[in-house]
Amino acid sequence: MEDPKTDSQGIPEKIETLGTQQAKDILPPSPPPTDGSVSDADDENVEIPLPPPTTIPTQTLDVDLKTPDSHVPRDPRLIRLTGVHPFNVEAPLTALFNEGFLTSPELFYVRNHGAVPQVQDQDIIDWEFTVEGLVEKPITISLKQLMTEYEQVTYPITLVCAGNRRKEQNMVRKSKGFSWGAAGLSTALFTGVIMSEVIKRAKPKRKAKYVCMEGADKLPNGYYGTSVKLNWVMDPNRGFMLAYKMNGETLRPDHGKPLRAVIPGQIGGRSVKWLKKLILTEAPSDNWYHIYDNRVLPTMVSPEESANNPKWWTDDRYAIYDLSPNSAICYPQHEEQLCLTGATSTYCAKGYAYSGGGRRITRVEVTLDKGKTWRLAGITYAEDRYREVERDLFGGKIDMSWRETCFCWCFWSIDLPTSEIAAAKDIFVRAMDESMNVQPRDMYWSVLGMMNNPWFRVTITLEGDYLRFEHPTQPALMPGGWMERVKKAGGNLANGFWGEKLEGEEQVVSSDEQAGEVPMVKEGLKNPITIDELRKHDDEKAPWFVVKGEVYDGTAFLDEHPGGAQSIISAAGLDSTDEFMAIHSETAKAMMPKYHVGSLDDAAKTALTVGETEPDQNASPAETFLNSKAWKKAVLHGKKIVSWDTRIFTYKLEHPTQRLGLPVGQHLMVRLRDPVTREAVIRSYTPISEIDDQGYMEMLVKVYFANASGKGGKMSLAMDALPIGHFIEMKGPIGKFEYVGNGKCLIQGKEKFVRTFIMICGGSGITPIYQVFRAVIRNPEDKTKCIIFDGNRLFEDILCKEELDALATDNGHRCTILHTLTRAPDDWAGLRGRITGELVRSNSSRTDDALALICGPEAMEKTMHKALLQQGWTDDQLMFF
Repeated sequence: MEDPKTDSQGIPEKIETLGTQQAKDILPPSPPPTDGSVSDADDENVEIPLPPPTTIPTQTLDVDLKTPDSHVPRDPRLIRLTGVHPFNVEAPLTALFNEGFLTSPELFYVRNHGAVPQVQDQDIIDWEFTVEGLVEKPITISLKQLMTEYEQVTYPITLVCAGNRRKEQNMVRKSKGFSWGAAGLSTALFTGVIMSEVIKRAKPKRKAKYVCMEGADKLPNGYYGTSVKLNWVMDPNRGFMLAYKMNGETLRPDHGKPLRAVIPGQIGGRSVKWLKKLILTEAPSDNWYHIYDNRVLPTMVSPEESANNPKWWTDDRYAIYDLSPNSAICYPQHEEQLCLTGATSTYCAKGYAYSGGGRRITRVEVTLDKGKTWRLAGITYAEDRYREVERDLFGGKIDMSWRETCFCWCFWSIDLPTSEIAAAKDIFVRAMDESMNVQPRDMYWSVLGMMNNPWFRVTITLEGDYLRFEHPTQPALMPGGWMERVKKAGGNLANGFWGEKLEGEEQVVSSDEQAGEVPMVKEGLKNPITIDELRKHDDEKAPWFVVKGEVYDGTAFLDEHPGGAQSIISAAGLDSTDEFMAIHSETAKAMMPKYHVGSLDDAAKTALTVGETEPDQNASPAETFLNSKAWKKAVLHGKKIVSWDTRIFTYKLEHPTQRLGLPVGQHLMVRLRDPVTREAVIRSYTPISEIDDQGYMEMLVKVYFANASGKGGKMSLAMDALPIGHFIEMKGPIGKFEYVGNGKCLIQGKEKFVRTFIMICGGSGITPIYQVFRAVIRNPEDKTKCIIFDGNRLFEDILCKEELDALATDNGHRCTILHTLTRAPDDWAGLRGRITGELVRSNSSRTDDALALICGPEAMEKTMHKALLQQGWTDDQLMFF
C-alpha cells in the first residue's frame, strides 16, 4: 500500500510556524490567504501574490534512509543531480513555472554540500549566532532576540544557483560541476531582519571591508563559508537579510532551518544556510568553499591547469557575486507536440528571466530566424505589486515602495503565429537588463561551468502533422535534448552554430575529443575481480564500486570526498558508471587510477546487472523474485476495482513457480518512470498476497485523485493509469521488523519474543498490519494475541474489512478488531472519533512482552507515540512501519 504520509493533500495555513508554542507567541499571526493573493483596504485593494498551496513532506524517502539526511522529509518530485547524497536538486521545469511567481518550499531548488544539520523544533528559538571580528562590540544573538529586538520585514526574493543551466556546458565539455538544468532557481517570501541592523549594533571598525558568513554544516573541508562586501550589506537598497521564515512558515531543514542569510541579486552560494557566524574582516573570506567554489575562471584554463596552479582560485577577480541576465523558455515544454491540424492561429510562448545586483529586466526578445530579426515579448513583474502596499505579512513589514532595485525574476510571454513557428527550425530567447547587459549569443565555457547564460534555444521538428519541441538538455542523468542528439550525430556543439554543420564546412573535432579520454585505470594492472569479492566490499567499512567494468576502492577517499563519505558508501557494491561519468570532472577522473584495484570478470559483469536487464527465459528460475541490490521487473496482469478509489493490482513475476520473497513485516519499493522526463517515482508498499504464492503478487492501492486541495498521488495515479501488460520495477525486501512466527520477531536482526501485538493503524496503514495479523491467526499453533485499532474517516474507507472479519470469526479468543470512524453514518454501531491513547489504554494492557505496531499518518503516529510513552511503554516496545 502506498505510504499514506506521502500523499497528504492538506494545505497548511500560511502563518508563521516556528515549531514551538513559545515561538508562536512572540509575533501575532498574519491573516491566512485564501485564494493565492491578498488585498488591503488601505492600499486601494491592491492584490499581491501569495505562496501556492503547499504539502509539507512528512516522510523520509527510502533513498535517504541510509544517509546522514535520514531525518529530512522531502518531495519525491525533485530531480537529484548528485546521486543519493549530498542533496542537490531542482524541480521539473514545467512544475516550477506552473507554480507561478512564488515557489513552494518543497519544490524550491536545493544546493547542499554535505549533510543537513539536525535542529529539533524545541531548540529553534534558542538558536544562536555571533557577530565578531573587526567590531567594537562582539555579540551573540539568539533567534528569540532577533525576532523581538529588531524590526521584522518580509520580502519576495529570487535565489539562483550559479550553476543554473550548467548541463549545457557539460554537453560541450565536462566541467567540474554537476549538471543543473534550467530550474536551478526559485522565489519565496522571506521573513526576518535586515542584516545591516544587526551589524550596526556590533559597531564595525574602520578597517572592516567584508562580512564573512559561516554555517553549521560540517563538511570535508571545514564549515561552509563565504563573504560579501560590507558596503553592500550596509546599503538598504540591496536588502541583505537574516531570514527564519520562508513563505510564512519556519525554514525547512534543506533551506537552512532555523536561520539563514538571504542575499538578493547575488548567486545562491552567498546565502549561507544554518547561519552561525558573521565575521567582519579586512579581506575576503579564506574559507575553502569561498575560494574553490563559485568562480568563473578564464575560458582557456583547463581542468588540469586549474588543479595544478592554485593562483587561478585565489585571484578574487574571478569570484562571482552579482547574477548576470538570463532567461529560459518554459513553454513550449521539452518534447511538447503541437498538432497543426485544427491548431489555433497563434501559440503563446512563455518563460522566465532575471538579472543580478538589483538590476531590472527591461526587455525580453524572441527570434524565429536565429537572430536575424527579433520581436519583443511582454513582461510581467509581479514583484512590483509588493511596492504598492505597506502592511505586515507573516509577521514582517512589506516596505518596498521606496526601493527601485529588483530582487526577483519576471515572467515573459509572446503570441507567435503558428504558421511562422511551423516554418522555423528553432525559437531563441534573450533578455536585457537596465544596464543594457544582454545575454550573449555564444557560450562562455569555464572549468566550473558557472553563470551559463547564452541565448536559450528550443528546436522545432516537423513530424507529419505535428511540431515537436526540444529543449537544450534535461538535468542530471536524464536523457534528451537537442544538444545530446546533435552530439551523438557527430556535431560540434562549440562551432558557434549550435552543432549544425554548415555547407562546405569540414568535420570539426569536438572539445571533448580534443581533450582526449582521461585514463582511469592503473597502468599494467591485471587483476580480475569476482562478484563474490565485490560483494565482500559492499558496506561502509571498505566500499568498492564499479565504473565502466573497473573496480575502485573508495576507502582511502572517504574523508576527502567533497560530498562526504556517504556518496561512496551509497555506491558500494554497485555499478555507478552513469552517475560517476555524468557528475565528475576530468580532474576527478584523472585521480581514479590511484584507487583502481582491478577489473570485473565476465561472470561478475553479468551478475552485477541482474534485475536491470530482461530475464533470460531459458535460465533456471530463481527461487525468489525480490533482490535488495537490483530493480526487478514485474508485469501488470490484472486490476480489480474494489471501490471508487481503491484497486487491487495483480503483478506477474518472472517465473510461474517463483515466490516473491518478502518476509512477514517487511515491505518493498516500487519504481515507475515518467515516459517523457524519465524521472523516477518511488514508493514503499506492502503486498496483500500470501507469502507463499507463486508466480504472482497482489497489492492493495488507494488512489489519491486530484482535487481542489492538490494534484493527487503521483505514484498511485500512475499505477492506476498503467495498461495491462506494462511492467513496474520492484526492489526489496526492506524494513527493520520481521515476524518469524509463534511470537518470535526480529528487530534489526535481534530476536524478541512477543505475547501480544497492539496494532494501531490509520487508513492505508492497515496493509502491513494485516500482513502480520494474518500470519499470526493463520497459524493455529501461534498463541500470540492481537488487538487492532483501525481509524478511518468513512465506513467505505475501511480497507481489508472483509478479510479481517473472516480471520477473526473463529479466533475471537486470540484477537480483537476495533474500527473507529471520524465521520460515521447514523447507523454505525462501532466506535466514533480518532484513535487516542485513552482508547488504547481502556481496551488493552501494557505488558513487558507486548509490542505495539503503528502505521498511519504522521500526526497519528506522533500522537500515539507520546500517549503510549505516558502510559509506561518504552521506545523498544514501539515499532513504527
